[in-house]
Amino acid sequence: MPARPPTFLRPLRLAGLVSAVVALLAAFITVQTGSAGAATGNVLRDDTGLYPRAIRLAHNGSANGRILSSVVTFSGNNGLGAIYESTDSGTSFHQVGTVGDPEAANGQGLCCSTLFELPQQVGSLPAGTLLWAASVGQDEANRRMALRVFKSSDVGRTWSYLSTIATAGSTGGLWEPEFSVDSSGHLVAHYSDETDPAHSQKLMAARSSNGQTWTGHHATVISSLATDRPGMAVVRKLGNGTYFMSYEICSASGQYQCVVHYRTSPDGWDWSGGAALGYRPETSDGKYFKHAPTVAWAPQAGNPLGRLFLIGQVLYNKDGSVAAGSGRTVWVNSSGGSGTWREIAAPVTVESKVVDYCPNYSSALLPSADGNSLLEIATDWAGSTCKPYFATTAVPAT
Repeated sequence: MPARPPTFLRPLRLAGLVSAVVALLAAFITVQTGSAGAATGNVLRDDTGLYPRAIRLAHNGSANGRILSSVVTFSGNNGLGAIYESTDSGTSFHQVGTVGDPEAANGQGLCCSTLFELPQQVGSLPAGTLLWAASVGQDEANRRMALRVFKSSDVGRTWSYLSTIATAGSTGGLWEPEFSVDSSGHLVAHYSDETDPAHSQKLMAARSSNGQTWTGHHATVISSLATDRPGMAVVRKLGNGTYFMSYEICSASGQYQCVVHYRTSPDGWDWSGGAALGYRPETSDGKYFKHAPTVAWAPQAGNPLGRLFLIGQVLYNKDGSVAAGSGRTVWVNSSGGSGTWREIAAPVTVESKVVDYCPNYSSALLPSADGNSLLEIATDWAGSTCKPYFATTAVPAT
């Protein structure tokens, strides 16, 4: 498998793109890989490591406080999930496990995995069970992609197949699974769906009472414009019980193509309230993020909402120009996402000025338990290899 799997350009696959545009994009990416130096921070994996995720264990007894992270990597033409652990609050990591899905072997394709710790029992799965899920099958000739879930009961050392969230009924894609637990105690899977012929892409959710059977598949963000592409949802629960979802909406053209949006839900299942497509987060001077957002939550003393941390791949000024802080900035908000967002320095700095599946693409953010420091895992080119880098920094009080 090459270090630049073409499936990671998936968010850009708008219906009807002509070959000339694809060729231009490919040329642009080739220039990008050989440009600026690699990111700051420490190398998590000295090899290909894509789509990083990070969690802090809180329901695993003596292992609580450990940080686990995951990246997508490849051994030959086999897609793998590499699992890393830190026992020193993110100062160092070492690999402790590997997820090997046979449906991602032999060139079938693997993309965009996630990592999750169950905060409570779901069916027979006890609190503390680790879940890993990913998109598989995108590189098959007559593809029928699936979102497959694996579980671990030994803190990430070994993994076994658990269930399939959804399987495509056509060659359209199913991408970017993420988990949450709704207010009724159901495990919820959020994902991007390209299989509806009436919509280039829409955001979907399904839920399970046992982690094995998935029901209630329904759209959570869907546009009246067939060319719009809501995608890359990440959901976090605020201190007051409200659920917050960040995502991108890619469109055919315009200044706000793939701009980051958010919306909220009172129960983590019904996302129908508020504006039809959600809201665009901005700073006080009108900056905005585009592409591949992720969000994290941490408690904040004296604030029942807690604090949100948001990042996107590229940061733009109000006039549509790339901001000087792009690839170097994380946003903070203490009002549940409403109002303006405050800029702080990102723990890892990346030269991130163009759209590419590597630099600063879907970076992982993990605040400390008290919210006073922030770990980031971000990817960047090191020559022709996309590697993950990590670092931690203090969060400014104001």
